[in-house]
Amino acid sequence: MKTIPQVLQDRLNKHVTTLCTCWKITLRDGTVLCFTDHDKDLVIDGLTYKATVGFEASAVSTDADLRPDVLDVRAILLQDDAITEEDIVAGRYDGAMIEIFMVDYTNASLGKIWLRRGWIGEITVADDRFVAELRGIIDRLGQSTLGEVYSPTCRAQLGDSRCKINLNDYRVTGTITGVTDRKTFADVNNNADDGWFNFGKIRFLTGANAGIEREIKRWIQNNHTFELYLPMPYTVEVGDEYEAFPGCDKSFSTCKNKFNNVVNFRGEPYVPGRDKILKYVSHPGDV
Repeated sequence: MKTIPQVLQDRLNKHVTTLCTCWKITLRDGTVLCFTDHDKDLVIDGLTYKATVGFEASAVSTDADLRPDVLDVRAILLQDDAITEEDIVAGRYDGAMIEIFMVDYTNASLGKIWLRRGWIGEITVADDRFVAELRGIIDRLGQSTLGEVYSPTCRAQLGDSRCKINLNDYRVTGTITGVTDRKTFADVNNNADDGWFNFGKIRFLTGANAGIEREIKRWIQNNHTFELYLPMPYTVEVGDEYEAFPGCDKSFSTCKNKFNNVVNFRGEPYVPGRDKILKYVSHPGDV
């Protein structure tokens, strides 16, 4: 049930209303983009909502089986340079928060009628429009595991509050010296051990991919080459600067030998696995 300020409700009860829809998009890097389907810019809570001609959104509904909502936004790619196909392909909008509400454009201070809040999921681009999947709280609950389960591998993420490793201590910077394609490139001046950056992250600091991060599939020491799981969205050029962080395969041996962090290992490496539990007893000493 939606709560509407009484003064705004009184205006809604009139035969003619003066409502418009507003969209606020907050990217993971903190960038905020605001749009409205009104014909003039609006200032709401200190933010300017830009009037965008042809900005349309489909009805947003939640199914009884709680499948993710789907928001179809059309024509925005052509109407505002703030949102481009290149940025969408680069993943800048993945996981962004989106808030949709209505206001009285003659007096936006009367309050808001909230329509939807959620996070952008899968995005597809076609011609002059993109279709964004709007995921709400129910979807996030469905992705969460209540509690934890025993596992031989670590359940923490490298560098988080449970792992306690300071990734900045392992940060390496460098410059690209050779390029095979957008997934494979080299830095002959990087002499890290073979496999050191496996499962790690690389973030470009300069060039067309500046600010974009990708997961490293493999680091090959003998030819000083990074191989990524997914290609960079833009061409990698010789001279591009980057920062890279090592990865962790979540095994006990890696935690011990690579990071010397056994005290914070969040797994149970000595708990018997299924093969041990299901094994037949052939001798009394096998148990």
